Amino acid sequence: MNASAFYDVLVIGGGASGLAAAITAARAGKSVCIVERDVACGLKLLATGNGRCNLSNESIDPQRYNHPAFVESVMGPRPEQELMGFFSSLGIMTTSEEGRLYPRSLRAESVRDALLNVCDRLGITLICGANVASAHKASEGWALQIDRPARALKAKKHDDRKSELRSLRKALADVPRKNEALQAHTVIIATGGNPTGIADTFSLPLTSLRPILCPVSATVVGDRAALKTLDGLRVRARLTLTRNHSELWHEDGEVLFRAFGISGVAVFNLSRRIQRGDTILLDVFPDLSKDELLDMLNRRVKLLGGFSPRDPRWLDGMLAPQLSRVVCTAFEQCHPGSNDVIHLVSILKHFKLLVEGTAEERSAQVTRGGVSVESISTPSLRARSVVDAPLYVCGEALDIDADCGGFNLAWAWLSGIRAASSL
Repeated sequence: MNASAFYDVLVIGGGASGLAAAITAARAGKSVCIVERDVACGLKLLATGNGRCNLSNESIDPQRYNHPAFVESVMGPRPEQELMGFFSSLGIMTTSEEGRLYPRSLRAESVRDALLNVCDRLGITLICGANVASAHKASEGWALQIDRPARALKAKKHDDRKSELRSLRKALADVPRKNEALQAHTVIIATGGNPTGIADTFSLPLTSLRPILCPVSATVVGDRAALKTLDGLRVRARLTLTRNHSELWHEDGEVLFRAFGISGVAVFNLSRRIQRGDTILLDVFPDLSKDELLDMLNRRVKLLGGFSPRDPRWLDGMLAPQLSRVVCTAFEQCHPGSNDVIHLVSILKHFKLLVEGTAEERSAQVTRGGVSVESISTPSLRARSVVDAPLYVCGEALDIDADCGGFNLAWAWLSGIRAASSL
């Protein structure tokens, strides 16, 4: 490669958003280079949707995002149709499950392969294992210095992809490095969830970063040992988040109890909204109203010949044994001496947990925070602070995040397309 190769567009980051931006720009006749810090492009896609790649959602509602007005301005009126057209142009056939969009293959690697095949056909240059060391404005846009491997990575061949990636990453850590000069008319930042270094390089304002879409650390109010009893139990429930006695949010879904708190898809969505000290109310009979549950329990009293709120066996057939024990403990603590079944309704519909924070943050799916949306023009996604050299930001590098269900990948694709379409 020429020591000062020039490209119309240089994309920093080869994830979903960066690949979408690069492909869109190349299809418009631009010469494009992607600089990716990992050993290959598109690797994060392999973990999405439990390996099936939840591409998008059939109903992309801007209200699912933390900055809905900004997202709506970028996405436009028909994001679902635009994305379907993009996937079709890549040769990706899709299927849906409960509104979530997947590749028909149900294999994330088929999506990545399709993207990289298109990059190859379009002549997009991929420089992997590389970092942008510096960037400054030049007469024709940007002059950059990148730090990259001095030679091709050599790693032991493996039968499975994960082992091969581990070998390649080890080789990347050990390989000699070299500096290389690049020039580009336009730079698109698509670095993903930790854009701190790149934002500093280009003097872009950052909001604070924290992991989200992860489990929640919590304790059962009045019974700190309860979660150890419940560890590993799954229940269908409605989660309601309250703060200062006001309801903020609710969602139905499966809840997995852990010794440190709770997990599950609905809990991941909850993690975007919590603050330490919030209260989570679990309704373990979300399909029944309070009156319906009370009627059912009164019939059970007649059937069993009485009510025994301190005997977990009374709840056999209704609840898992470990949950029955915790419920009976809660009944005794909240209503000592009472035998009124109405109090059991209250516990089953409003089982209280106190929020301590997020948990298992290293495995979080998304990062909250990034380049401030107030510094970005819409719908172009051009950085306002840089007026004399084209600079765009897309994907998770921006302070944009959403619930589970394909919404975050939808933003990645669409924002990458939009940034490249604005050149």
